[in-house]
Amino acid sequence: MRLKLTYLFSCVLLLISQLLYAQRVVHVDVLVVGGGTSGIAAGVQAARLQVKTLVVEETPWLGGMLSAAGVSATDGNHLLPSGLWGEFRARIYTYYGGPSKVATGWVSNTHFEPHVANQIWKDMAAAEKNLQILYQYQFLSAIVEKNAHVAGARFVHLVNGDQLIVYAKQVVDATELGDVMASAAVPFDVGMEASAVTGENVQVPSSNDIIQDLTYVAILKDYGRGVDCTIAKPVGYDPTEFDGCCLDFYKDTTRIKPGVDCAKMITYAKLPGNKYMLNWPGHGNDIYLNLIQLAPAERAKELMKAKQQTLRYIYFLQHQLGYKNLGLADDEFPTADRLALIPYNREGRRLRGVVRFKVQDISKPFDQQSPLYRTGVAVGDYPIDHHHRKNPAAPQHLGFYPIPSFSIPMGTLLPQTHTGLVVAEKGISVSNVVNGTTRLQPCVLLIGQAAGVLAAVAVKNKNKDARQVSVRQVQSILLQQKAYLMPYADVSTADFGFEAIQRVGASGFLRGKGQPNAWANRTWFEPDSTITVHQFVSQLPAFAPLKNASPVTYGNPLSKWVEPAKNEGLLSLGKAIELVGEIEKALPLTNRKSANKNSGRASIGEWISSSWMGWGLTNYRIDRPVTKRELAILLDKVIDPFYVLTVNHQGNYTSI
Repeated sequence: MRLKLTYLFSCVLLLISQLLYAQRVVHVDVLVVGGGTSGIAAGVQAARLQVKTLVVEETPWLGGMLSAAGVSATDGNHLLPSGLWGEFRARIYTYYGGPSKVATGWVSNTHFEPHVANQIWKDMAAAEKNLQILYQYQFLSAIVEKNAHVAGARFVHLVNGDQLIVYAKQVVDATELGDVMASAAVPFDVGMEASAVTGENVQVPSSNDIIQDLTYVAILKDYGRGVDCTIAKPVGYDPTEFDGCCLDFYKDTTRIKPGVDCAKMITYAKLPGNKYMLNWPGHGNDIYLNLIQLAPAERAKELMKAKQQTLRYIYFLQHQLGYKNLGLADDEFPTADRLALIPYNREGRRLRGVVRFKVQDISKPFDQQSPLYRTGVAVGDYPIDHHHRKNPAAPQHLGFYPIPSFSIPMGTLLPQTHTGLVVAEKGISVSNVVNGTTRLQPCVLLIGQAAGVLAAVAVKNKNKDARQVSVRQVQSILLQQKAYLMPYADVSTADFGFEAIQRVGASGFLRGKGQPNAWANRTWFEPDSTITVHQFVSQLPAFAPLKNASPVTYGNPLSKWVEPAKNEGLLSLGKAIELVGEIEKALPLTNRKSANKNSGRASIGEWISSSWMGWGLTNYRIDRPVTKRELAILLDKVIDPFYVLTVNHQGNYTSI
């Protein structure tokens, strides 16, 4: 009897211990759901701001698109090495031996093996004492409290079934398809909006639920001449499926004529290590699957179709085109089939945010009623690129504006309704059309970094909601992290005027020139160029305090400066100092730097002349034309427009 009681007692203790272990409850400052491209960037950045951060990831890898999905030929931002994107790329350069070692294919300037990206992110994560990563936990549901406050999330371990409950002061939805916001009943959109809805004039007659094709990426490796790596013939294989993928196999001339031959198609994304990424659009391994509303088990079942699509394509390359020596890499993905860990999802749910970023905001950023560029927290330069060839129901001839590079507004990361949540990855508040450029890897990475700043600052500001966080506070921290606010391709972080130019640009002064440019759009600041007096003063009326400026050379208010200035030539340094002095007089006394720092001097001009070299500038000759770099530094040091005015999520000035 005594033995039975001892056994029973032991069983009870074991059961209790198992129950305790099976349901783990964690409290953190910031919870990032998903360790993908945005997720790991958000986690690293939040941790660097000294808040306790947890990233929960479904796979054993970090990096998402860059690694687990195998899309390791980055698209865009080559001339915009902003923030964590620049840091990640520098580590890629170090690993392989420099930029030339990763320019191995023709689709990108930066190619790398997926497992290298995974290891880089793991090394970066391990260096952050405030960051913890939990792997192989699948998201189950959001924890939503009263007043629509997202307070955390529930997860299950994919191996042992353990339950994980995480409570957080701020949650970042960095899932591939926007699963957290859906679980929390945050309003979102799926699919295409009609042109009449967005005003984008992109030839979409009516709204629909069509998203972009996805791809299950494979990495092939060259095993050497004479080696036959041909896989078993997949079920349903028919080579005509790939008719038109390249010029060497183009029989059905009703299909769009391919632009490359077979050899160039293969080297599209050649990687270091004699490997080849298979992510070929059109009649390659793209496939149309809309997984968004499906449960995880249903998604996995549907994704078998995507895997079979890629296997058929591999067999086609090997059997039909003769690339028998190229086989699935045995040293990349830790999967039984050697395919990527996750699919390349180009599109998921899109948040209905505080603002919606549309094509107009990119193509003509300075002409919009809401100047969203002033609130930029991430930059991108890729063209609008949509994959719809595998879905005949999708419009096949979308009309896209040619666009320059752009800044992503902070308000696109913030829900209109719920608190406690910041949205990242591809789920931000953009139109369906704009998703075609914001979805690319470097851009998504920078979105994640901005989300990490937002969440961390909300926590540090006595747990305010992220919507209450100052735009300028987030932007200031991003600048400290060497991130770009404005997409100026010709002003690098090494430029001594970088921060001043970024701040002045984000304030609406000294605007850059946008240039659509094939697969790498540009915006040029031209820091060494000069401008006319008229070019300068024509931008001043938008600066709110100037509406009450005292009478000056050109009259009152400052908007009346514009017409007379048409007759003047290049803006000289002396004239710039004069105008900057008049602008400063329009500010409240407490905001005048000359009053605060110039107490012993006769004039603002004397203060500027004595400070000129200390600002890193040279050649103080008032009769020569002033450069845009010098003018930006002058405005930043004397007027400080970036901090003088409060800017709201719509980019409008609200108060001094």
